[in-house]
Formats: sequence, C-alpha cells, structure tokens
Amino acid sequence: MGDILDFLTNAKIMELASDPRVLFGAGVLFVLALLFHWKFVQLLLFAIGGTLAVIRLANLAGGEASLDKNLLTFGLGTVIVAGILIYFLFIRSD
Repeated sequence: MGDILDFLTNAKIMELASDPRVLFGAGVLFVLALLFHWKFVQLLLFAIGGTLAVIRLANLAGGEASLDKNLLTFGLGTVIVAGILIYFLFIRSD
C-alpha cells in the first residue's frame, strides 16, 4: 500500500496517464462499464480521456507551442468534450 501511495504522490498527471498499469486498469474498468451498461462510468472515463487527449494535443505539458495556439486548441477541445458530455447526459434519452 505504501508503494502505491508513493507512486501516486510522486507522479505527474501526464506520466500517470501513460503508465501501463493505469492504462490497463482504465481499460478493464471501461470493459466492465460496457458489459454492465454503467453510463456514468463510461462518461467519466470519456471525460478524463478526452481532457488528457486535448492537453496532449495542445502541448500544454511540454510548452512546445505558442500560448495563443495552446489556448485555442485547449479551449475548442474542452468545448467539444463538454458538448459531447452534455449531449449524452441531458439530451439523448436511453
């Protein structure tokens, strides 16, 4: 248990997102959510994955692109992810 807590306290978000153990756990949770039709778990995983994808696309972790491009990419990506979440949570009826 101490090793897990040390790993979580010392890890950065992007390093944690690319760790094979975390990806395997998220994959197993996603498969279980699909099998048991856990809509909110599926949307939570989509929100986390979508936000991490937008952060990686905008190069916010490395600071490689200009600030204007980063803000525009991050803003549009976040609006798209939020729009999809709003659609599946409030508009689409099951």
